[in-house]
Amino acid sequence: MSLRAMQQWLDRFCYKHPRLSIPGLMKYIVIGNVLVYLLDMFSLGSGGLASSLLGFSPSAILSGQIWRLVTFVFVPYGSSNLFVFAINLYFYYFIGTALEREWGSNKFTIFYFFGVILNILVGFLVGGASMYYVNMSMFFAFATLYPDLQFLLFFIIPVKAKWLAWIDGVFFAISVIRYLMAGYFLMALVPIVAVLNYLLFFASDIGNLFSGIKRKAQWKAQTQRRSSYGGPKVVNFHDSKTKTKEAYLHRCAVCGKTDVSDPQMEFRYCSRCNGYYCYCADHINSHIHIQ
Repeated sequence: MSLRAMQQWLDRFCYKHPRLSIPGLMKYIVIGNVLVYLLDMFSLGSGGLASSLLGFSPSAILSGQIWRLVTFVFVPYGSSNLFVFAINLYFYYFIGTALEREWGSNKFTIFYFFGVILNILVGFLVGGASMYYVNMSMFFAFATLYPDLQFLLFFIIPVKAKWLAWIDGVFFAISVIRYLMAGYFLMALVPIVAVLNYLLFFASDIGNLFSGIKRKAQWKAQTQRRSSYGGPKVVNFHDSKTKTKEAYLHRCAVCGKTDVSDPQMEFRYCSRCNGYYCYCADHINSHIHIQ
C-alpha cells in the first residue's frame, strides 16, 4: 500500500470515527510532563524516581506493568534545565493546539496516538521509547500547513516555519546517521518512525508540493523557449507595470498567481474559508483559512 493510499484510508477512518478524540490533548500531555518533572525533582534521595516507574520498559511491561504503555507519554525527555524544559513544553503546546485547530480534535488525536503506537512497536525492538522524536515531528506537520509563518529564532531572528522544518529534517538525518555509524541499527528506526507518522498523514501534500515544483520548472522552460523564439510573452500579474491587466478566471488569494500568468497551474476554491476564495495548487493545503 502506497503512502498516498494509506493517507486516504486514515482520512476515511477519521471521518468514520468522530468520537475518537481528546479535545485539548496537548494540554493534558503538557500537564503530565510537568507533574512527572516535578516528582522527579522532589524525589527524596532518588532523582528520576517517577520517570523510572512510568517510563517505557519492555521487560517491565511484559512482567505486568502495562501502565507504562500509556504513562511513558508523560515522561519528559531532555535537559534538566527548567528554562529549556519550559520552552520545549510551550513549543509542543503551541504546535499541537495549532494542528488541532486546523484538523479538529478527532484527526489530531489519531495523528498523535498513531505516532505513539509506532513508537511502542519500535520500543519493543530497541528496548526503550520516548516521545521526543514524535513531538519534534509535529513541527513537520505544522510547517506543511503554515510554511510562511514566522518564528523568532533565539527571540531575535525572524525565520519562516518552512526553513525551521528543513533544519529539523537535517537534525533527524544526523540522528539516523549517528546511530548507523555507531552500529545501533535498530535505534536508527526511532527517528525514522517519527517521520513515517508525518508521511502517512501528508503524503498527498508532499506529492502536490513536488508536482508544483515540477510544473514551475516546466513553465519556466516553456516561457524561456517562447522568449528565445520571439513568441508571445506572458504578462505576470505582480510584475506587470502596465495599467491594464489581462483578464483572468482564477487568482490565488495568497501569492496572486493567475491562470494567465501560469496557465499550467491548477486552481481550487476552499470550502472552509468564509467567502469565495481561490488558491493555487501550492497554497490550497497550506493557507490560513479566512474566517
